[in-house]
Amino acid sequence: MSDGPRRLRSATPTDRTVLRQLRDRLLTTRQVATARLIDGAGHLELLVTLSEDYYPTAEATSTLTVRWYTNDDFSVHYQEETADGNWECRWDRHPNPHDTREHFHPPPDAETPGADRSWPKGYRDLLRHVLNDIEGRIEQLWAE
Repeated sequence: MSDGPRRLRSATPTDRTVLRQLRDRLLTTRQVATARLIDGAGHLELLVTLSEDYYPTAEATSTLTVRWYTNDDFSVHYQEETADGNWECRWDRHPNPHDTREHFHPPPDAETPGADRSWPKGYRDLLRHVLNDIEGRIEQLWAE
């Protein structure tokens, strides 16, 4: 089982306003059960629990953890926890030694190094992209 996403450490401040706007927007969707800002261990993040109604088995817990910084760096970590183990991936924009600044850590274990990618510049467009990817994953689960 994973200990969660590798923690992006940035000297750039967290963008509390963006995290609040993401929280408020996500709470209007049927995909989301809860969304709350968590301030601890020296960082602020948005923790989102996705609705169990979207998944074929009630035993799954799915979360989305979002960190967004004032320079538009981010880390968005999706994780499913089931009795069979975890399935996770991560969308990132930050400097690092293993990938380009914009990259994706693919499922099932969000391995590092990831794959170089390009992401939308704005947080709204990125959120739309991430939710579409998650929707594709959910459709795949229902088809299995």
